[in-house]
Amino acid sequence: MERRHFLAGASASTLIMASGPALAAAKPGSADARLKALLDKLFNSDVDNSPSTATQLGLDKGARAALRGRLDDTTPAGRARSDARDRAALASLRAFNGAGLSEQGKLHLANALYLNERGVVAQKFGLRSVQRPYVIAQNGGAYFSIPDFLNSVHPVETAADGKAYLSRLAAFATALDNDTALQASEAARGYVAPGWSLDLALGQMRKLRQPAAEANTLTRSLADRAKAKGLAGNWSGEAAAIVEKMVYPALDRQIALVEKLRKSTPEGDGFWRLPRGAEIYAEALKSATTTDMTPDEVHKIGLEQVADLSARLDVILKGAGLTSGSVGDRLTALNARPEQVYANTDAGRKELLDSLNAGIEAMWDKLPRAFNDVPRKPLEIRRVPAEIQDGASNGYYYRAPIDGSRPAIYWINLKDTADWPKYQLPSLTYHEGLPGHHLQLSYVNAAGELPAYLRNVFISAYGEGWALYSEQLADELGAYSGIESAGYLQSFLFRAARLVVDTGLHHKRWSREKAAEYMVATTGFARGRAQREVERYCTSGGQACSYKIGHNKWLELRARAQAALGDKFTLPWFHDVLKEGIMPLSLLEKRVNERIAARLAKA
Repeated sequence: MERRHFLAGASASTLIMASGPALAAAKPGSADARLKALLDKLFNSDVDNSPSTATQLGLDKGARAALRGRLDDTTPAGRARSDARDRAALASLRAFNGAGLSEQGKLHLANALYLNERGVVAQKFGLRSVQRPYVIAQNGGAYFSIPDFLNSVHPVETAADGKAYLSRLAAFATALDNDTALQASEAARGYVAPGWSLDLALGQMRKLRQPAAEANTLTRSLADRAKAKGLAGNWSGEAAAIVEKMVYPALDRQIALVEKLRKSTPEGDGFWRLPRGAEIYAEALKSATTTDMTPDEVHKIGLEQVADLSARLDVILKGAGLTSGSVGDRLTALNARPEQVYANTDAGRKELLDSLNAGIEAMWDKLPRAFNDVPRKPLEIRRVPAEIQDGASNGYYYRAPIDGSRPAIYWINLKDTADWPKYQLPSLTYHEGLPGHHLQLSYVNAAGELPAYLRNVFISAYGEGWALYSEQLADELGAYSGIESAGYLQSFLFRAARLVVDTGLHHKRWSREKAAEYMVATTGFARGRAQREVERYCTSGGQACSYKIGHNKWLELRARAQAALGDKFTLPWFHDVLKEGIMPLSLLEKRVNERIAARLAKA
């Protein structure tokens, strides 16, 4: 977790914490009140200096209304100011006198310090992120993120919103040029993505560049939404003119640079190919897992868990009559069974999405058995836009804004429905939706006493670990039917294989081809899906390891609580820790231990 990835697009939690007074109710002048004031100041600074964050959180209103027409400042001066704010924020937290803080206040201070310490790590390498060191890749850069942001996050409810969209559309051209200039300078230092990544990026840029300006999705998004709201004006014409005169020339300049870099980018696929690559990956792994595990330790855990999960799947598959070949071979055969595949057509995609929505509805009724005070917040399931599906991950989640102006969104990449055999889909829904990201982050959003600064971050080891744990919890709640149970174990196997593949790519110098072959052979995933996954790991080091390392910790802590509490243990009690917000695994362990002790102390 790096602080600037402070996930405006994905969070939520509920109630006050179990120990100590809420910071929101702290006495004026107390240490808790002073800490809350500092955290509020840091939060407001982040929002004021990031228009995209302000929009994602629904805070671009009132005194911040002008932010709705701007994009983040990605000029060299703007980036330098952002780095300086990060250093100043860390200094202010380190200088804070924590004497007199409540237990809750101590937790909040420790969490904020952790986030800020990790947030400045990339600066020692002259990078924006140790996990994502490339300015332009198949899954990163303004060309990739801003069209999706304008279409999915920027609201079009009023004429003012439409004008703000046009302003941001013009700013998109500037952001492209800023990326182009930065990528040129970074390439001179040796920081440029692998050749195949640049090829994929070029393909997506050309796809964005190809239509006539009036037919481009950037134009249609505004025109169609303005028409739906009955907003008078020549929205299509104005947007098309900006696309034609500003965006397309900026895209042409970026395409020209990337074509040039493609000829000279260093060989290899992992971070080892970069200057100080081993150091960068070590820091990326630390940020992703919130642990001090070495790449070799993570690799070993992955191999051990791949073996264990393969053995468990072997039993299930034999019970289903699949007895020939390796576990990976049998899963591959299961993937291809006609009854497991949706048609690769618009009708087939609709049927697939309908099945996901049905799974969400059925899960709502099961949640009260395992959770207290379930926050029932709306969730939309959408297909990843076709323009970015070649580089996008297979599934991801956008949180709802604070003001509730739009629902949370669970995205699924439907480039090829063969990537999604029916038996695998329920576990994905329970991971991205309920009781996974959507429920966990809905709890966070509902936690009014949790400082906004800590309510709107995302730590992957905690959040993705929880989402993977949720797939297992869904099984305990009786959500899977028949061979679907193999789907969630395959999901676990996939995450264990990621530990092997990510460390293999970046530490052991595996090729992308070797990693993809291992993924297909081990997990039985369709080759296209496995290939996209491996390509994402190549340009986003460490993040893939956060899932299983986090999942292991959630399981460990639950088992510890059950053993210590016996009859006093209940799932709703254990899951109430979600109401305390997102934190690194070390702090999560501390809180679970404290909650166990408090429960044992009760008569």
